Amino acid sequence: MSAEDLKFMQRAFELARKGMQSNAGGPFGCVIVKDGRIVGEGWNRVTSDNDPTAHAEVVAIRDACKNLSSFQLEDCTVYTSCEPCPMCLGALYWARPRVIFFAGTREDAAFGGFDDDFIYKELDRPREERTIPLTSLLAAEGRELFVEWLNKADKTGY
Repeated sequence: MSAEDLKFMQRAFELARKGMQSNAGGPFGCVIVKDGRIVGEGWNRVTSDNDPTAHAEVVAIRDACKNLSSFQLEDCTVYTSCEPCPMCLGALYWARPRVIFFAGTREDAAFGGFDDDFIYKELDRPREERTIPLTSLLAAEGRELFVEWLNKADKTGY
């Protein structure tokens, strides 16, 4: 790990503390870097924004994508104060950064009262056995949307 990596991770810690001190949400901060400069930042804003998706990584992804005028983070490096939860990890995979560095682990998050282990377990369960029912409705019509997408001549793929 380089001195620059350490500097950016320290910034993620600063953002985590900023969010905590302002009562925006939990102790999570995230920085996204491209070509040695910060292009996106975020801290947990779940409680301040009344948004369960406003985790530090998601906030930082939105900021970086806006600043880069892109829906992907190719050639970017992500520094996050804690191992991403399943939602954030999924969002990061969709954004396609080059690498993700994290400090605290998901076990550390559980120690701090942020235990997402139940989500990992839910994802391994068959749909019909999950805690929140996940039931298909109008499957044929739903599939037709993908046929329309495939036939759309002017689509932007991702």
